[in-house]
Amino acid sequence: MANLPVNKSAHPFDKTRFEAVLNHRFFYAPAFEIYGGVAGLYDYGPPGSSLQANIIAEWRKHFIVEEHMLEIDSTVMTPAPVFETSGHVARFADWMVKDTKTGDVLRADHLVKGVLEARLAGDKEARGLAAQPQKEDEKKKKKKAAKAAAVQLSDDAVKGYEAILAQLDNYSGPELGELCRKHDIRNPDTDNEVTEPQQFNLMFTSSIGPTGQHPGYLRPETAQGHFLNFSRLLDFNNGRVPFASAQIGRSFRNEISPRAGLLRVREFTMAEIEHYVDPEDKRHERFHEVRDVVLDLLDRNVQVAGSTQVKKISVGDAVATGIIANETLGYFVARIYQFLLKIGIDPVRLRFRQHMSNEMAHYATDCWDAEIQNSYGWTECVGCADRAAYDLTVHSKKTGHPLVVRQALKEPIVTERLVAEFNKKVLGKTFGRDAGVIQTIFAELDEPRLQKIQGELAQGSTAIVTPDGRELALTPELVTIERKTFKQSIREYTPNVIEPSFGLGRILYVLLEHNFWAREQDVERGVLSLPPLVAPTKVLIVPLSAKEEFDPLIQEVSSKLRKAGIFSRVDDSNTSIGKRYARNDELGTPFGVTLDFASVQNRTMTLRERDTTGQLIGDIDEVIAVLVELVNGSAGWSEACKRLPAYDGVQAVD
Repeated sequence: MANLPVNKSAHPFDKTRFEAVLNHRFFYAPAFEIYGGVAGLYDYGPPGSSLQANIIAEWRKHFIVEEHMLEIDSTVMTPAPVFETSGHVARFADWMVKDTKTGDVLRADHLVKGVLEARLAGDKEARGLAAQPQKEDEKKKKKKAAKAAAVQLSDDAVKGYEAILAQLDNYSGPELGELCRKHDIRNPDTDNEVTEPQQFNLMFTSSIGPTGQHPGYLRPETAQGHFLNFSRLLDFNNGRVPFASAQIGRSFRNEISPRAGLLRVREFTMAEIEHYVDPEDKRHERFHEVRDVVLDLLDRNVQVAGSTQVKKISVGDAVATGIIANETLGYFVARIYQFLLKIGIDPVRLRFRQHMSNEMAHYATDCWDAEIQNSYGWTECVGCADRAAYDLTVHSKKTGHPLVVRQALKEPIVTERLVAEFNKKVLGKTFGRDAGVIQTIFAELDEPRLQKIQGELAQGSTAIVTPDGRELALTPELVTIERKTFKQSIREYTPNVIEPSFGLGRILYVLLEHNFWAREQDVERGVLSLPPLVAPTKVLIVPLSAKEEFDPLIQEVSSKLRKAGIFSRVDDSNTSIGKRYARNDELGTPFGVTLDFASVQNRTMTLRERDTTGQLIGDIDEVIAVLVELVNGSAGWSEACKRLPAYDGVQAVD
C-alpha cells in the first residue's frame, strides 16, 4: 500500500533531538559562532534561508497579490526626530531587573513567568499529574532558566500563580517589582535577589554622517517608512481610501536577555501591512468572505479575570458583539489565521489574544496577537493592531506636512452656523496687537457661547477674557454675530490604520516545531512534515547508481522539474537509498524520485512520499506531471495513488 496511515504522535516531542536535527542540517546557527557568538543573533543556512524565502513568497501571494497592496522598501537607518515624534524614544521599552550580586540583567516579566511556571510544573510533578521529564543533555541542564523542583503548592497558591500568569502582560514595572518581592522571585541561575525594575529602551542608537552630528536609530519596526510616504502612496492610489501598503525587511531590537532561540532575537525579518481606512467607516468589502471563520479568541476581560480560557467564535459574531472592534480588524485577523494554517501551523495550537489596557502599545487603540503554542509556551508571532490616526497625526503636526485624505463629496453638505464678523480696520485701531488675539478667541468658541455673545451685543456690549487674564470689552461697531450658510464639497480627514505585523523568524521556528516528529518504528528517524508550499526542496532525485548511463536521465528529470518551477536536488552520494531519503526527511523534502536500471531501460521512475514512505511508479513524464500537481497543491497524495500504480519494490529489467 502506498497510502498507509501515519502515526505522528507515537513518540512525545523531543526538543533535544529536534534541535540536534536543526543544527546538524544547518537550518540556522548562532552568528559569529567561531568567535564565541553573540546572544540574539543567528545566521540561516541553506534550508532555513529557502524555508524563509518560501514563507515570504506565500505571504506576498496571500496578502500583497490577493489584496492589491502597494509594496514599498524603506530604509533601516532612521533619523532620531522620526522616532522622537512617533513616541518610540520615550516609550519603546521593556522593564529589566539586575541580579543584586552578579549584575546579570533579566527581563522582569520573563523572570516572573519563568519562575512561576517552574513552580507550577513542580507542583504538578509532586501531585503525580506530570509526565516524567525527558532525559536532557548535561550542558542543557546547566543552561536551564528555571528549575522545576517537585514541591507541592497550596491550592490557593496555584490559583494565585495562574491568575498572575493570565494577566502578566498587564503589569506595570513597579507592579512586577512588587510581585518579585511578594513571591520571593529570584534569579533562577544564582538564587540571588533582583533589583527594582527599570525601563530599558530597545532601539539600537547610531549616528548618520562622519561627524556624528545627526543621531539616528536602527528601526525597531518597518511601520514609520509607510507613514512618512503616505502622501506619495495616496497619490499613487489615485487619492482613494481604503488601500494598504506592505513591506518586508529587517528590524532591530536590543533585547534585554535573548534566551529562546529564534523567538527572541536582536535582528529579524518583519512583514508589515498598513491598511488605511476612513475612521467613520471601518467596514471591509470582503468581510463576507471570512465571516464564518471560527477562531479561538482570548479577550481582555477573560484575562483580567485571571483566566486563559479561549472562546470559539466566528469572526462575524466577534465583530457583531464588539469583541473585535470593527470589520477591517476582524477581516485581517481571519486572513492571518488562514495564512498560518496554509503554511503548516497546527490550528489546535493557535489562538488570538487581545491586549489588555496596560500592555497596549502607545499608538494602539485595540490589538490582537496571533499566539502559537510551542515548547517555550505561547508566543506572539503576529500582531494585528488598530493604530487609529496616531502616527499620521503626530508626523503631520511635527512637520507641517498634511498627511490627510481629501475626499470629493457626491453631494455637498450644506450647514448653517453662527460666525463672528469683524470690522478689522476699527478693531485694529482700537486694540492694536490684541486684535489678532481676539479673532483667535472667537474662532475657538462653540455655538452656545456665540449665541450668548450675540444676545449681549444686541444689548450694547460684551466682554471676553484673554489667555493672560485681561478683560476686553467689545461693541457691535467692532464685531457682529451672524448666521451663515456653508456649502462643503470636499471632506478632509486623517485616515485610521489597521496594522498586521508578522515576525517571520518566530513563525519559521514554530512551523518547524509543529511539523517535527519521529517514525513509530524508529525514534531516531526524525521527520519534518513541511507542506510542499514552503518546503525548502520540493523533490529529491535519487539515482541508484553512479554509472555514466544514468547521467542523461538525471539531467532530463532535473531540467523538466526546473522548467516546471519545481526546486529539486540530486543526491548521488554513495550511501544507501534509505539513508539518503532519511536525511532528506529531516530536511522536510516532501517527495523523492528514484532512477534505477529500469529507468534506463524502460523510462520508468518511482515516486516516494515523505510521511507515508509509500512509493508509486510510472513513466517519467507521467510521474513529473503528477509531481507538478502535488507541489502546487492542486492534487494530494490520495489522488496520486489513483493515477499511478503502487511500486512493489522489484525493478522491471531484462
